[in-house]
Amino acid sequence: MKGRVLVAGFATRHVAQSAHRAGYTVYAVDHFCDQDLAWYTEDSLGFDELEKLPEKITELAARHPVDALVVASGAETIGTTIPLCGTPPHRVERFLDKLEIQRFFEGLEVPVPPLAGSEDFPVMVKPRRGAGGWRNAVVKTEKELRRWEETWPNVPYVAQALVDGIPSSVSCVADGRRARAVAVNRQILRGEGESAHGFAGSVTPFSHPLAAEMIAAAERIAAASGCVGSVGIDFMAGEKPWAIEINPRFQATVDTVEMATQKSVFAMHMDACRGVIPAAMPAARQVAVRRILFAERDMRLDVDLAALAPRIADIPWPGTEFEEGHAIVSVFGCGETEAAASMDLERNTAAVRKLIGE
Repeated sequence: MKGRVLVAGFATRHVAQSAHRAGYTVYAVDHFCDQDLAWYTEDSLGFDELEKLPEKITELAARHPVDALVVASGAETIGTTIPLCGTPPHRVERFLDKLEIQRFFEGLEVPVPPLAGSEDFPVMVKPRRGAGGWRNAVVKTEKELRRWEETWPNVPYVAQALVDGIPSSVSCVADGRRARAVAVNRQILRGEGESAHGFAGSVTPFSHPLAAEMIAAAERIAAASGCVGSVGIDFMAGEKPWAIEINPRFQATVDTVEMATQKSVFAMHMDACRGVIPAAMPAARQVAVRRILFAERDMRLDVDLAALAPRIADIPWPGTEFEEGHAIVSVFGCGETEAAASMDLERNTAAVRKLIGE
């Protein structure tokens, strides 16, 4: 084994799985503690509220001495005595604030949707902090803005001019000074309901006329950010590649990036933390797609979906209860083309729905 790592964050299965494949002994602190997290870790601890995360990290590290801490969403600013492999908390803080990200992009003079004035509509409203996009909303009138504020009271937000385009991202690795793109991804959003702009999956690679421009912009942004390890840059691919956000951590696209490139994102992350980045962007060998299935009603899952792996991931334990709209499981599809990968996804989704009884 290459070493012992503790992976911590709200959802860590994708990082733990990547680390395990790369030859590391893995421990995890995770909110969900799904079945397949246990397949890739020697031990894990769960938590309910993010405030409990630091003490859970301390508890697990006391049980199992580890060589390094690797953080996922929710754990970016946690300081511990465990050596960190990733972006230091003092540097990552800026990129957890969407207003600071806006100013950073403007300073680099990369295209970014401008901040909207108080009377400019429609606008994209999003909380200054938080990941996943599930509270983002297109607001068309002053009345709709007041309604958003009432739904999320005391939540600071930014309002940007609305730009057209396809939600996308570029996965990079960086060593604090240099960066290399690893993959271009199309993001799948939920598309309806209160969480219409929430992340619901990805397609890798994303073949688009602006892909080369997004790669160049992402590498410049990631290098200038000073981030270390895995870092993702979100774009809207429209009339130009509009930069949207920086994700200074492992992204939810890890699964499709690894399936498409057949390269280890975790291995590249650890190399970057040691100052080594790929000489070139890895070529995609196939198209991979991931789609998250959400509960259409309040429900209890009484069946075991584990037999469907590796066509699925984030596998809940039998007996898990879900509220309407909450994520149940991730489903994958692969193929030589996006159409073939989508067909594979549909077959695998049908198998899941048959077991669930939908």
